[in-house]
Amino acid sequence: MLFTITYAGENPADLGYLLHKNPARPQTAELSFGRVHVFHPEVGPERCTAALLLDIDPLDLVRGRKGARPGGIFDYVNDRPYVCSSFMSTAISAVYGTAMSGRCAKKQALADTPLDLSAGLFMLPCRGILPELLFEPLGYEVHTEEAPPLDEEFSEWGNSPYINLRLRGTLRLRDLLNHIYVLIPVFDRHKHYWVGEDEVDKLLSHGKGWLQDHPEKALIARRYFKNLGSLARDALDRLDNGEGTVGAFSSAEAPAADAEGIAAGFNLADAAEQDYYALTAANAADAVADTADAEPAKAIRPRLNTLRLEAVLGAIKKSGAESVIDLGCGEGNLLRLLSKEKNITRIAGVDVSRTALERARDKLKIDRLPEARQKQISLFHSSVTYRDKRFRGYDAAALVEVIEHLDENRLDTLAALVFGDARPALVVISTPNVEYNPIYGMSHFRHSDHRFEWDRSRFQSWAGETARRYGYDVSFEDVGEADEKLGPPTQMGVFERSDLPRSSPCA
Repeated sequence: MLFTITYAGENPADLGYLLHKNPARPQTAELSFGRVHVFHPEVGPERCTAALLLDIDPLDLVRGRKGARPGGIFDYVNDRPYVCSSFMSTAISAVYGTAMSGRCAKKQALADTPLDLSAGLFMLPCRGILPELLFEPLGYEVHTEEAPPLDEEFSEWGNSPYINLRLRGTLRLRDLLNHIYVLIPVFDRHKHYWVGEDEVDKLLSHGKGWLQDHPEKALIARRYFKNLGSLARDALDRLDNGEGTVGAFSSAEAPAADAEGIAAGFNLADAAEQDYYALTAANAADAVADTADAEPAKAIRPRLNTLRLEAVLGAIKKSGAESVIDLGCGEGNLLRLLSKEKNITRIAGVDVSRTALERARDKLKIDRLPEARQKQISLFHSSVTYRDKRFRGYDAAALVEVIEHLDENRLDTLAALVFGDARPALVVISTPNVEYNPIYGMSHFRHSDHRFEWDRSRFQSWAGETARRYGYDVSFEDVGEADEKLGPPTQMGVFERSDLPRSSPCA
């Protein structure tokens, strides 16, 4: 994936100052999903071109690596490593974050001046939307290279949905970068990160000074949020109320860079997960606040994943369990909470992904714990659909958003192993409520790896039948803000063994 910027004007090499990248020194850095290279293929008296090349290993996307969800985030057959996708937006924010803010201590006047700039986006997904529709209202000359046929021998397959896009205009560098940062995800319908409420703030932040007056702002919002109507409406309402009308970041508002000037290295932010299976890169510019007419901050609602973990932890603590096994522990979010509970003296995490277990070990900082505490924590590679004697002997077992990743015909096997063989006093299972999905604007499952998603009736029927078969009582709890008709986003079943005293099921 390639993104180029060309400056044609007086002292073209000053582009290096504005981008905080030395034209004489190619640079390479690691992002969570691949490597990013910045170099200058053209530095002359009339033009200077900076190129950002993003190199993604397709196998890493599938297998997972640090910063990605366990098991990878895409199927083996996908276009992500080869096209200008949301990964490119993330790379731009990480590599050019200071330039996006408009801050340049040595050339601030130049950073604030409209310049003769050109940009190239190569292999940009273009399905059902014309680049002219989005870029011409912003003052660009738009040129596209006609997409070649998918296969010259099979003309009926049609043309490729990817184009090479070239833009030219007279504008500030910060504006060009923010336009492209926002509009790449509008073209790319397959985001690599979880699209949540915080994306509204991000869109308004990077859309300051131009999105409010764009004639296609409704189209931009809808496609930016993957047709999640509630988020798009929220963004448009806030635009109509005056948010996003202030010019893009001024030098006074810009965050301080870690290293400054033309010889500075990359100003990269660590990738951060937004939910169990999603990742996005943090961008320093997103934290910039317009304090001129600041309003009282809105109350921050806890993330659903936080509420889910708290609910599971609450059920475990209420049971009096002293030992807990997390079946399908992922990167160890629940284990980290359990490790802080003094009354829980033994915990174990199980997952089918060795990468996830490595990340869990890092998150728990096991190597830094006292030796006695290290002995109380176990992480091991296994599956909930295979008999494993290491599952036995725990007071409580948790399966947090696990069962929907299995084929339904494997659930009887899971139940036999967890409830029949391991047989803990308490089992806590959470799973999505498919009835709630329309509130997220979804007409499909919440994640491509889900084999099923149940409504409340189906989950309660399965849980009740399983409880009766193996001698458990089951109760149900809502997790997250429930809709009056559609119920909660997450449903949770709490199973307690019938042959134990109710006052202390784990005694």
